[in-house]
Amino acid sequence: MSLHSHNVRVDLSHRSYDIEIGTGNLVQIGNFVQSRVTAHQAIIVTDNNVDLPHADGVADHLAESGASVDILVVDAGEPSKSIATAESLWEQLLALHADRKSVIVAVGGGVVGDLAGFVAATYARGIACFQVPTTLLSQVDSSVGGKVGINLPNSKNMVGAFWQPQGVLIDTDVLTTLPDREYRAGLAEVVKYGVILDEEFFNYLENSVQALRERQAEVLRHVISRSCQLKAEVVQVDERETTGQRAVLNFGHTFCHAIETVTGYDQLLHGEAVSIGMLCAARLAQKMRRVEADFTKRLQNLLVDLQLPIDVPDVAHDQLLEAMQRDKKSEYGRLRFVLPTRLGHVELVDEVDSSDARAALLRQE
Repeated sequence: MSLHSHNVRVDLSHRSYDIEIGTGNLVQIGNFVQSRVTAHQAIIVTDNNVDLPHADGVADHLAESGASVDILVVDAGEPSKSIATAESLWEQLLALHADRKSVIVAVGGGVVGDLAGFVAATYARGIACFQVPTTLLSQVDSSVGGKVGINLPNSKNMVGAFWQPQGVLIDTDVLTTLPDREYRAGLAEVVKYGVILDEEFFNYLENSVQALRERQAEVLRHVISRSCQLKAEVVQVDERETTGQRAVLNFGHTFCHAIETVTGYDQLLHGEAVSIGMLCAARLAQKMRRVEADFTKRLQNLLVDLQLPIDVPDVAHDQLLEAMQRDKKSEYGRLRFVLPTRLGHVELVDEVDSSDARAALLRQE
């Protein structure tokens, strides 16, 4: 275990698990897995960007722990979160004689985590899964909470399941290989936690911009552990999104998912779309007199300081509104948004006027 590690417990009764956050702790993956399940067969799912820098090392450490190990590699990028890729993985698991005692280890970013988790949830009616997220975005968001899934051509994450991992191992060292654009995209989800749940954390981020830009290990461990803790607290009270409390995690995502859908998932990284979506949501809240202009300005300034995009791409706004009406949070075509009332607190708002949503797409100087 790394000398500087944090442990976050996701408390979900018999589905509880640990998130271990450290620096240089990837070498402990074998012990991490074997202390939680008896893994005779471990199947790593990764993508062709992560295979060599990280997945091969994970495979070696798992093999040292006594497991037989296979690596399944998918194409990097959002298009791999598809029915076709899931089917291919199911067939490969079948060829490897995987059964209910086999273990899937997802090594990669959010696409790999969502896809591998979905395959684990559905193959043989559910097999154990571990998450080893290798992007900042997946470390603070998608690897935690058990939401797994794939996309349909016209709707993101529409087919999926709630399937909690047996554990999540996070090593900040893997972020050193992450391209700048991918790293910055992850910071958008970090900012989100401050906006929705923790004003003090938002203040910390404002005061730590330079350290975040430099990827300082100590700051990253704190930022990741606090983000995971905040998400864990939400998941613990609304694991399957039945009470509406988990919806706060979707701040900015109604705009975000619409932008991703209309641009074909290939123009922006998810975190970049989250950044734009959060600012749209802030403008909408301001127009609805839920927050003051200062709120929107502070959020915009932090996103700009972290070198994140803030402008909606040049696409037809009618298409964006249509995509928002298909969002999972909408009901009977009525627009619903997670909107702030102040830093650290957001609410789910029903029946937002489409003209207000349209106006929020435009940046006000």
